[in-house]
This record gives sequence, C-alpha cells and structure tokens, in this order.
Amino acid sequence: MRSATISRKTNETEVTVSVALSGGMADVGGSVRDCADVGSVRDCADVSAGRIDTPCGFLNHMLTLFSFHGGFSLNVTARGDTDVDYHHLTEDVGIALGQCIKDAVGDGRGVARYASQFLPMDEALILVALDISGRAHLNYDVPITAQKVGDFDTELVGEFLSGLCRSLGLTLHVKLFYGVNAHHVIEAVFKGLGRALGKATAIDASRGGVPSSKGSLFS
Repeated sequence: MRSATISRKTNETEVTVSVALSGGMADVGGSVRDCADVGSVRDCADVSAGRIDTPCGFLNHMLTLFSFHGGFSLNVTARGDTDVDYHHLTEDVGIALGQCIKDAVGDGRGVARYASQFLPMDEALILVALDISGRAHLNYDVPITAQKVGDFDTELVGEFLSGLCRSLGLTLHVKLFYGVNAHHVIEAVFKGLGRALGKATAIDASRGGVPSSKGSLFS
C-alpha cells in the first residue's frame, strides 16, 4: 500500500496523520479511520493530499516543507494543550508521523534504507544522515542561540525528532555546520530530513528483499 493513517489521542493532544510515500497510492482520498490501538495500525485508511492543520503556524510551515521535499502526500490534523506551550503538540506530531511512516514502509522490502542529505538554506548548512534500522537513536548537534522563532520554542525541534525516531525506529544524525538565523537553520533541518527520508523510503530497483542481513528491519 505504501500509505497509512494514525490517530493518536491522549489527555494532552489529539493527532491524526496520513502519509503516502513516494511511489505509493495514486488514488488519494477517503475517510480517516479512528484507531485507538496505535501500535496495531497497518494501512488503515486512504490518504487525502496536502492538508497541514495545527495551531502552530511555524510547525505547519516546517511540515509543509518536509512533505514537499520528501515527495510525500501528507495530512496532519492536531490539537492540544497549547495554552501551556507547543511541547506536547510538537512531540506527539513527531510520534504519530514516525508511526505512520513505519506502517507505510511495512517490512521494508525493497526500500533503500540509508540516505543522507546536505542542505543549504542561505547562510545555514545542515547534514542529515539516517538509517531506517528499527533502532531508535538521535544525534542532534544543532545549537541554536535564539530561544524562539515567533511563538515556537526552537528546542522543540529536538523533541519532534526524538519522537519521530522512537516511533519509526530511525537512526538519525543531524549536524549544523554553519548558521546564524534560527528560521533558516530549522528550515534546513526539515527540508534535509524530508529529502533524506524520501530517498531512504524509496524503492531501490536493485534490491528485491529486505535491506538487512538479518532479514528484518523492525524485529
């Protein structure tokens, strides 16, 4: 199917994410199924293209860039306790997105698995290197001096990536080489992440099986 939908509800947030990977379903549209047991969801709904709707404008912008540069069809609808801050919302969107991509990848048969991307954004230069390995690890070496971009706490980028890695089973390294403007730096992170994940989840025509000597990515 190369697509999946996750609905995740806690006392803090309510998040629904739908994704179709590059080369996934051509026929988009349909209803979203509410899945209480998130861990058991597999390809549980069709995907409608291109709607990012959270209370945080900056997060919406970053997810749109991620989707565009990854070549994904992505829908995100999220609400939460934003009267506190955007922490729970941002982290839980990352968790749901990771679960969704994992479900869309399935057993990983034929995917490239590894990818890296250097991404310049004006004065900023970011490296993203990743492995869809089933092993969650994040090395986030992106010092940002500004505490906020608009009303978005810049430290929440790390929380988003941590949630994504845990739920997807992703090994992810993100390193800042140059960068002064916080918006440029974070934009480079999301664009680079999209492009790297787009390449890693793409089907490698030279491989017919699961790209692991163990015979499995996620177990």
